[in-house]
Amino acid sequence: MVVRRIKDRWHNSTPEDSAREVLGEKTLLDQASALAFIQWRTALNSAIDLHAEDFRYDNDQQRVGVITEYLAFQIQLVDRLSAEFLDTTEREVLVSEICAKAADQIQDNLTDIAGPGNYRPPFISLLNQRFSEYATFKFKDDRPGYEAMRFIGHCVLELLGDDQTNRWVIDQVMEIDAPAMVDQNVKSLNRLFERS
Repeated sequence: MVVRRIKDRWHNSTPEDSAREVLGEKTLLDQASALAFIQWRTALNSAIDLHAEDFRYDNDQQRVGVITEYLAFQIQLVDRLSAEFLDTTEREVLVSEICAKAADQIQDNLTDIAGPGNYRPPFISLLNQRFSEYATFKFKDDRPGYEAMRFIGHCVLELLGDDQTNRWVIDQVMEIDAPAMVDQNVKSLNRLFERS
């Protein structure tokens, strides 16, 4: 797995810092936009790492499918984690905005790969389905339980196919990719919302 730096802190510039714009109080929409970017980069990097670990994609649509599964996993994770410090309305705003930004990224990428089309509705439908499924799994101490980790691994295996090359992808996702995504999201939430 390649370690890549992902920016997850707000820059604290001063009025004397003419090279950067002074950033004021961050809104919930600012936080959602930052988290959506972090989640996209994390999902993309993890999908690239699968290929680097010799798991095989037959086409770019499979790669986008894996990215989609990684996004769904991370978004539901942020929803659960944010319940500790946001009220229900704030969580809804945060998660809705993250979903909208992720849908924009999926739309742009699939338009580049597959040509013009409306790719947002299938993505949102998949998110709704996955959120219902992840809601049934246990979650403890900022970590998804074994069943949730196995579920995301199974979703990726379903996309790639259970052949000789890809049959071990569940282990890769459960033991390396998903825990790294959890760590990144916990760290990013804490930094962006200035939690200790």
